[in-house]
Amino acid sequence: MLFVIAACEIGFWVILGAGLAARYLLRWKRVSTVLLVCVPLIDVVLLIATVFDLRDGAVANNTHGLAAIYLGFSVAFGHSMMRWADQRFAHRFANGPAPWRPPKDGRERMRYEWREWGKCVLAVGIACAVMLGLMFLASTPERTTILWQGYMPKLGLVVGIWLIWPVSRSFSSKEPASR
Repeated sequence: MLFVIAACEIGFWVILGAGLAARYLLRWKRVSTVLLVCVPLIDVVLLIATVFDLRDGAVANNTHGLAAIYLGFSVAFGHSMMRWADQRFAHRFANGPAPWRPPKDGRERMRYEWREWGKCVLAVGIACAVMLGLMFLASTPERTTILWQGYMPKLGLVVGIWLIWPVSRSFSSKEPASR
């Protein structure tokens, strides 16, 4: 399973890079569109591999939890990661505009931090839903205890720690001085 997770992560960046190269270097708009649409299919491959592994009688371990977390964060942050890469690739290789950067301060930075925390909550929700689905598919609680006793509480802790940034920005956020 660890190999499948690593292959999916590598595959994400390879297909994304190939799609961007096709778009900006080769000017193959249709090919790039097909490649970029295929990026989410990597998540489907990982999900299917995880389900088959547990259905074949494997006891859930750290790699199954990691697969669920990868899926959650890939779904929640995947679009913004693709946009991030697209902006930089376009700027570097196609004379595109400078990439967008998060605001440094003020209400816009506060909104940005809350939006990112919201993505974290979404990612954790998806990861927990995937884990619950895996537990249901495994049909035996003994084989999946690591998921609901080990990973879910830790994911809650991640959400709580991540909450520090938007809350701190809400209290320290100052509007830039008028010029």
